[in-house]
Amino acid sequence: MDRLGNWITNKTAVPFYARKQFEVKGAVKFAKAKVCGLGQFHFYMNGQKVEDHELDPGWTNYRKLIEYVTFDVKEYLKEGMNMLGAEVGNGWFIMEDEHYTFHFPPFMPPNPNPYRAFGKYLVLAMELEICYEDGTTQRIVSDETFQVKEHPVVMSNVYGSETIDGRKVVKDWCVADCEKESSQLKADESEKYVPQDSGWRQAVRVPDGECPEGKLIEQFQPPVKVIHTYEGKYLHTYQEKREIYDFGQNMSGILEFEVKGKTGQEVRLYPAEKLTQDGDVDQMAKGWVNVDSCMTYIIGQDDVWETCRMRFTYFAGRYAAVEGISEKDCGPVLIRNLKADAISSAFVRSGTFECDDIRYMQVYDLVEKAVEANMVSVHTDCPTIERFAWQEPNHLMAPSIFYMKDGKKLWEKFLLDMRTDQHTAEDYFYDYEGEKVYPGDGLMPSQCPCYLPNVLPVPGMGSFYDIIPWGSTCILGAYWHYQFYGDVKIIEDNYDAGMRYLEHLKSRVNEDGFLNHGLGDWGNPKNELARENIETAFLYADAVTLAKFADILGKTQDQVRLNQYADEIKKNYNEKLLIRHPEEEFWCYRSFDHPAETFLTQAGQALPLFWGLVPEDVKADVVQALRYTLEKEDAFICGEVGLPYVIQCAREYGMNDLISRFMMRREHPGYYAFVLDGETTLGEYWETNPRSHCHDMMGHIIEWYYNGISGIIPTRPGFSEVLVKPYLPEDLHRFMCSYESPHGTITVKAEETEDRINLIICAPEGMKVETDISNLRSKGKEIIVINREEHKQGKH
Repeated sequence: MDRLGNWITNKTAVPFYARKQFEVKGAVKFAKAKVCGLGQFHFYMNGQKVEDHELDPGWTNYRKLIEYVTFDVKEYLKEGMNMLGAEVGNGWFIMEDEHYTFHFPPFMPPNPNPYRAFGKYLVLAMELEICYEDGTTQRIVSDETFQVKEHPVVMSNVYGSETIDGRKVVKDWCVADCEKESSQLKADESEKYVPQDSGWRQAVRVPDGECPEGKLIEQFQPPVKVIHTYEGKYLHTYQEKREIYDFGQNMSGILEFEVKGKTGQEVRLYPAEKLTQDGDVDQMAKGWVNVDSCMTYIIGQDDVWETCRMRFTYFAGRYAAVEGISEKDCGPVLIRNLKADAISSAFVRSGTFECDDIRYMQVYDLVEKAVEANMVSVHTDCPTIERFAWQEPNHLMAPSIFYMKDGKKLWEKFLLDMRTDQHTAEDYFYDYEGEKVYPGDGLMPSQCPCYLPNVLPVPGMGSFYDIIPWGSTCILGAYWHYQFYGDVKIIEDNYDAGMRYLEHLKSRVNEDGFLNHGLGDWGNPKNELARENIETAFLYADAVTLAKFADILGKTQDQVRLNQYADEIKKNYNEKLLIRHPEEEFWCYRSFDHPAETFLTQAGQALPLFWGLVPEDVKADVVQALRYTLEKEDAFICGEVGLPYVIQCAREYGMNDLISRFMMRREHPGYYAFVLDGETTLGEYWETNPRSHCHDMMGHIIEWYYNGISGIIPTRPGFSEVLVKPYLPEDLHRFMCSYESPHGTITVKAEETEDRINLIICAPEGMKVETDISNLRSKGKEIIVINREEHKQGKH
């Protein structure tokens, strides 16, 4: 096994302990451990958990790619006898289906390509290397000398259910047995000596043909960590059998509590995002499915406070119902100190925004909390129902998230997952008759990693597997990464995959020169999907972006061919979609799927504007058409696919007032409507009580906080050059925004007083900053611009 020890197991598909006692024989210079337990693991040394990670290692396609985690363990070691240990749980490696697991909804046909476990047993591999001050080294690898034992977590479900049997808890299981001092052992005996506690047995080495298949790499993205702890607030007792608690925040989290009762009694916790009208937890996902996630604890001792904490999975929600405390046949069960640890991979902030209008802050917080809850080494679509790594927000939401969070390494992981799962010509699935289906070379699955592939198109809806705004993340996700971080390596790493994907897309173009096999403007509140318009605009975006990449990489011939192909798309697009509106008399883009009428959508104008499909001589008309569609609806009538482009084109072309007004609508569609609904994270769709109450996919408004209100706009990749073009909405009188760019922190602060507006810009030395105050509403007041780095002050 590459760089680690052997894969070992206890030959079960449920969680287990593993441990090894060893002797440290002198002063340690450094020590590191490389560890991988599949699907999830925790690592210990001498009774202490090493590091503060949760859910190691990151989720991947374990048949192709497996991450191990490297720990610095020098400070955990002591001279003499030591004990290392690991807890290994299921995760996606072997998915348990007790309680809720994802089911395709009734409107979709049965899936002939269900989940397949990645192995027969849960497995562990590790290597511990100790370098002594005298220059000698000691290497301990996982093998048959390790001991294994069943774990008190007797069931762990990746969708948030876990059963913990307190009767199986092993006290001090990872503490060295020092009754026999190391000085009493023979020279070769210390490595073999292990404590003889009851129930421990020799680990089994996994046969070569049954070992995990994926390539081993070191985990490089930020680990999942606890970012905040919320105390459970008791609300009431429901029907005399359930205590209902409120954590005050919807989240992805780990439940922990203390409990006391009689041995064998059970306490069950049911999490939920919302409550029913009569006060129970509501696990129904808007007519789709009942998300019956449940954490069960079986009391291990009579009348002793025991601590229970989830180990290998996480719950999703804001509320919890505690059941079992009122069972009177065995006496009362007591519970105390119920808390939820919110977890995320996106715990490092890049940006901050503050203002004097609480509504703006509430909307910002909704989106940020939803982003945090959906980052767990992959970018999930929601923590409650699917937990799938749908790829489209990894370019559509990239600017919003990059302004808020340090996404550099996370996006490198997401893009690696895409390259790992990109199809070859030999890859196949099965159709409903059991015949092989070959999706085609270069296809990018809509989910990467994809654990439940839904590869067959849904009648009347299109493909949920081969969707261009999803697959295009391999190109456009790399583009946004480059814009924010300025690292050419992201282009080098993803260029070939992008070129292969473009060739696949060419094979899907229909006889009219359009793509229309996907989902169009998914999430549009009026179901105005405009597939041909949307999907073909992305085809153009992919081609011109790859042409830019080819230029950066010096691939001149590729650049010429890509630009030629982009020109062909542009010519056909404008010939068939660009028309003069018969009543309004401006040029605009009709929807291809409404041939008998002049039908316009907001996304249908914005996407061609943003990506440069619009001929220069009619650009002003298409801007007018975009304004027309916005003012006509007085709201954002677009889904997650079109929304970022609608907002950004509205910003670019002087419609900031519409953005702020639409954002603050008190009814859906509108961001502030979610606040009035009582939500603490962003909902999936523009509606009250959406299917999922924790989706970040439409959080594109955050990009506008930074490049619209604050006006921080990179004009060169990596923010080496920046335009500051702020806007002060009617309801705002003060804001302060900062962004930690690769070239340093840039801060923009605006404050309106009775007689003037002060604009203060702070930028790091060497960053070229241009200021444009044309968007600032002056109300006849003097605008003072102060650049503190250059010590210049001007009056405008």
